[in-house]
Amino acid sequence: MNPLRALIMAASRNDAVRHLVANAPISRDVVKRFVAGETTEDAVEVVRGLGLPVTLDYLGEDTKDESQAERTVQAYLELLDALHAAGLAVNAEVSVKLTAVGQALDESLALTNASRICAAAEQCGTTVTLDMEDHTTTDSTLRVLQELRRTWPWVGAVLQSYLHRTLDDCKALSGAGSRVRLVKGAYAEPPEVAIQDPSEVDLNYVRCLNVLLAGEGYPMFATHDPRLIEIIGERARWYDKTDFEHQMLYGIRTEEQKRLGTRVYVPYGEQWYGYLMRRLAERPANVTFFLRSLASRS
Repeated sequence: MNPLRALIMAASRNDAVRHLVANAPISRDVVKRFVAGETTEDAVEVVRGLGLPVTLDYLGEDTKDESQAERTVQAYLELLDALHAAGLAVNAEVSVKLTAVGQALDESLALTNASRICAAAEQCGTTVTLDMEDHTTTDSTLRVLQELRRTWPWVGAVLQSYLHRTLDDCKALSGAGSRVRLVKGAYAEPPEVAIQDPSEVDLNYVRCLNVLLAGEGYPMFATHDPRLIEIIGERARWYDKTDFEHQMLYGIRTEEQKRLGTRVYVPYGEQWYGYLMRRLAERPANVTFFLRSLASRS
């Protein structure tokens, strides 16, 4: 792993650094670039202003407390109601991390809680995608996905091109009606399960996107990489595939998002610290932006 990325990921797990960043005077301004806010109202306002399709993530993961899992579910139900009331639900789905709704406590609890969110999304006329997390949760997440799709076949999956297994997972999930978001992957993973060379991760991304474009499902390509975006366009023309979408993170390459009509991944909520650290670890430009902000406001 890149030493800078390793340092940032270590900082994401350090309570002292967490406290320092959370209480720094400039933090709120920096976070606003990547996070829509802390409340439902903040998130809805950002969705209204973007004018693009979005998927919203209520931040939080690794829940070890059933009451916290319930609070996360209630946050999603409140969000879906607010989006529906504002007339925004049709272009605003939600993304859910199963660890945030109880996966570490009990897989069946996560399934029950995710089912409640899916039922609410259906009532509001929108959809749900299950975010993928570190490799220890992959099998469990795919099991929950399979169960959810028995009732809601439109539930989306996320697959990470840096995992050795992902090409096979793409083949398994490329059938009619399947929605798959392909990402590179943002967690620190060992070489036994994940590709370590960034160029090989990109190459596997291309292998996976070919499988998804050749399939009968609905691919969702999440990347900011200009070269990969160009390849996606070329391969989509090759396969004569028009039923797919680009996705990007809130606050990154905003002009390109508008050009492509991208679905924007919009995170919000009080638990923004871990998310911010992963975004900084992914791209050196993000680190530079953050450090310049610190220097200019300290």
